[in-house]
Amino acid sequence: MAATATLPRTAPAPARRKGFDWGQLRTYVSAAVILIWCLIPAYWMIVTAFRDTAFTFDSTFWPTHVTWDNFATVFDESLGNHFGRNLINSLIVAGATTAVALIVGVFAAYALARLNFRFKFAVMGFILGASMFPGVALVTPLFQLFTNIGWMGSYQAMIIPDISFTLPLTVYTLTSFFREMPWELEESARIDGCTQGQAFRKIILPLAAPATFTTAILAFIGAWNEFLIASQLSSDATRPVTVAIAYFAGAQPHQEPYTAVMAAGTIVTIPLVILVLVFQRKIVAGLTAGAVK
Repeated sequence: MAATATLPRTAPAPARRKGFDWGQLRTYVSAAVILIWCLIPAYWMIVTAFRDTAFTFDSTFWPTHVTWDNFATVFDESLGNHFGRNLINSLIVAGATTAVALIVGVFAAYALARLNFRFKFAVMGFILGASMFPGVALVTPLFQLFTNIGWMGSYQAMIIPDISFTLPLTVYTLTSFFREMPWELEESARIDGCTQGQAFRKIILPLAAPATFTTAILAFIGAWNEFLIASQLSSDATRPVTVAIAYFAGAQPHQEPYTAVMAAGTIVTIPLVILVLVFQRKIVAGLTAGAVK
């Protein structure tokens, strides 16, 4: 038998050494810079909130002379501060604004994304254009209007302008989400016997949970942080926390209570942090449910 010729084995090519990923480094550095830039003011607010009033202007970067007296001062009504009532006012205004903006925004966004009617783009442009008006230009006419109809200093005098500011963002965000959803979902529900309203309620709305909760968070934060309109249209009984902090009084005349203001700012920030943490889980759950369905 003829001997079979054996082919020479080629040596494996040497593995290439991967170069340093400069793009990934830039990403991490940029994220770190943004994170530090955003968190340093909040960190300094918390440090000052726990600092004794005698050391208000101490420039030590870490907490020193820690005390809880500033938080007690915030809720001390003997100085003329009614912070507990102001917190309830902010919850009422922000909660009502978010609920109305979300209910109206969901239906408006669905109509703009799914239905065909005349002047649809004009309506969308009008909604976006309404959000371009500066708030300072609306203070005087709103003040005159609510004074004439007897709403000055009431909750609705703050809720209605807040809705006009948050509703365009709600409609724009949800419209973009509804447009990305496939039409086949709604068509299959219609084939199975659902009406258009049932398909929206049982299929589209549950799948839109991620965008709905995200929009609710943005609307609530916007209404919670609003200051300009509330400072002009609220009264002592309906004053929200953003305005109440500006009226904080110190223990002595003409004394600016910086540490108490920082303590109040820390308390005001806590509900927003809790809200984001709670709704983040719901957003992830909504994304998972939408993928499974």
